Amino acid sequence: MRIFITGAGGFVGQHLLSYLTVAMPDAELHGGVLNMPIEPCVPATYHALDLRHDTAVRDLLHALEPDQVYHLAAQANVARSHEFAWETLENNIHAQVNLLDAIRSLAHPARVVLISSGEIYGTDHESSIALTENAPFRPSSPYSVSKIAQDMMGLQYFITHHLPIMRARPFNHLGPGQGLGFVAPDFAMQIARIEAGLQERVIHVGNLEAERDFTDVRDIVRAYSLIMVRGEPGDAYNVAAGKTHSIEYVLNTLLSFSDTPIQVRVDTALLRPGSSPRTCGDSSHLTNLTGWHPLIPLEQTLRDLLNDCRQRIQVTT
Repeated sequence: MRIFITGAGGFVGQHLLSYLTVAMPDAELHGGVLNMPIEPCVPATYHALDLRHDTAVRDLLHALEPDQVYHLAAQANVARSHEFAWETLENNIHAQVNLLDAIRSLAHPARVVLISSGEIYGTDHESSIALTENAPFRPSSPYSVSKIAQDMMGLQYFITHHLPIMRARPFNHLGPGQGLGFVAPDFAMQIARIEAGLQERVIHVGNLEAERDFTDVRDIVRAYSLIMVRGEPGDAYNVAAGKTHSIEYVLNTLLSFSDTPIQVRVDTALLRPGSSPRTCGDSSHLTNLTGWHPLIPLEQTLRDLLNDCRQRIQVTT
């Protein structure tokens, strides 16, 4: 079994590689990364690859002839997409066109899991409803527009070219190793810096009232693997905990793990336009097919994330 993962050097990619190393010890793991070298967390063969270069993508796929492809690579920062809309659209859509065309040209096309997003459902839904895969798309950012395009492109390549493509629609996920630009690691890194005496004892926050469906990244990658093995080509699967917590709860939980007195200050620059007050996903379609459900409590995830940020601070100071 030969497996290729785009975005293998990223947050989710490294966790997926860690999971597959244990779950599929006999698999040959390959990862595409934009910038080499990287410091991998698990043994795998890494390939420098810019997915926007169609010839390079085709040459690598033909050399590897993978059995499975996980397409994780993307510009995934929602806030950045508001500032750099075309960068997000061009990167996410162009890269996937090249990847799917390369897979289509293989003698034996690989099974593919494309990573869409719960962001495609956007705003203006009834706050009490957990969203199923049949919920309408209501994009609230250039990022969500790019993910709708990726999602529908996956369906189109299945219909037109009969590629065995499954679409995963993860809601908010977090965990150790997550980079800045996302709410939980931004909070955790500020706490770690304050504890280390690297910034004043003030944590800057945006909207704390919004509620989100949070799942540990280690549960997310387990779902991706199950979708790869058991998913029906052409189908889409929400990956979500099915319950929400407020951003304030996330912040207060992280603060409870620190003995350092910290003041909370709202920063209007951190308020995101078009943000939905509540987003919750229904992953019963995935659960009915595979038995998947999240195993790691949010509190454990947040503690692991904060400890990871503390370690990163120690390394850089």
